[in-house]
Amino acid sequence: MTADRTAAFAPLTWDDLTRRPRPAADATVAYGADALQKVDVWVPRGAGPHPVVVMVHGGCWQTSIADRRLMDWVAGDLRDAGVAVWNIDYRGVDRDGGGYPGTFRDVAQAADALRDHAARYHLDIRRVVAIGHSAGGHLALWLAGRARLPADSLLRTADPLPIAHVVSLGGLPDLEATAASPDNGCGTAVVARLVGTARTDPYADTSVPRLFPLGVPQDLVNGREDRIIPYRMATDYVARATAASDRATLHRVDRTGHVELVTPDTAAWREAKRLVLAALR
Repeated sequence: MTADRTAAFAPLTWDDLTRRPRPAADATVAYGADALQKVDVWVPRGAGPHPVVVMVHGGCWQTSIADRRLMDWVAGDLRDAGVAVWNIDYRGVDRDGGGYPGTFRDVAQAADALRDHAARYHLDIRRVVAIGHSAGGHLALWLAGRARLPADSLLRTADPLPIAHVVSLGGLPDLEATAASPDNGCGTAVVARLVGTARTDPYADTSVPRLFPLGVPQDLVNGREDRIIPYRMATDYVARATAASDRATLHRVDRTGHVELVTPDTAAWREAKRLVLAALR
C-alpha cells in the first residue's frame, strides 16, 4: 500500500506555484548599483519592532533560473503571521560580477544592509532567522557562519549580521559533496563557477561544513520525494554538523518534492513556518 501511494504521488511544479495570485512586497531597497542588488521588504501590520526572516532564494546559484520573486508567496505568508521578511537577491554565477567572490559578497552585503534600514521599517535585528531554499539553503547557512571565515578570506568582514537560527529548505549545504554528486539537480560544473578554481582550497570559505561549528541551531526541512536535491545531502550534512557539536535537526516530510518547500499550505511549508515562528519567540 505504501509503495502504491508513493508511486501515485505527483510533486508540485513551478507552474503550480507561480499561477497563484502573487502577493506584493511593501518596499524594495538597493544595496548596490546592479539591478539584482536589491532586497524586497515585507512588513507586518502593527507598530513593531518586528522579528525578521532573512530570506534567500535558490536556483542553482544562477540568476537565469530564479530570483527573489520565487519566494514571494512564502514571504507574504510569513508577513501575514506577523514576521517581517528581508527577501534578498544577488548576482548568480551567470551574471557579470557573480561567482567568487561576487555572489557571496552580494549575499553578505544584502544581509548586513538590514541594519541600515531596521529603524525605518521597525525591524528587530535582535531576532533574525535566515531561511533559504535549495541553493539558497547553502547561502543561508553560510550567512550564519560568516564570523568563522578564515582570516585571509576575501569574504571576511569585521561585523557580520548575527543570525540566531537557520532553516534550510531542500538545501545544498556541503559544496564539496555537491561537486561530487552528479545526481544533484544543479549539476557539478556550477559549483566550480561558484567557488572559483584559482585558489589552493576553494571550499575553505565557501562550503558550510568547513566553518563548523556554526554555533547556531540549524533545521533542515527536506522532502522525501525531492527529485532535485538528493535526500542524502541532508542526512550527511546533519551527521557532520552533529559530530562537530552543532545543533542540526533534519525534518523529513513525506510525499513532498522540491516546490512544496516554498508553497504555502503544503505540509512542508507548514513545518518550515512552525520552525521559524518557534525560533522567533
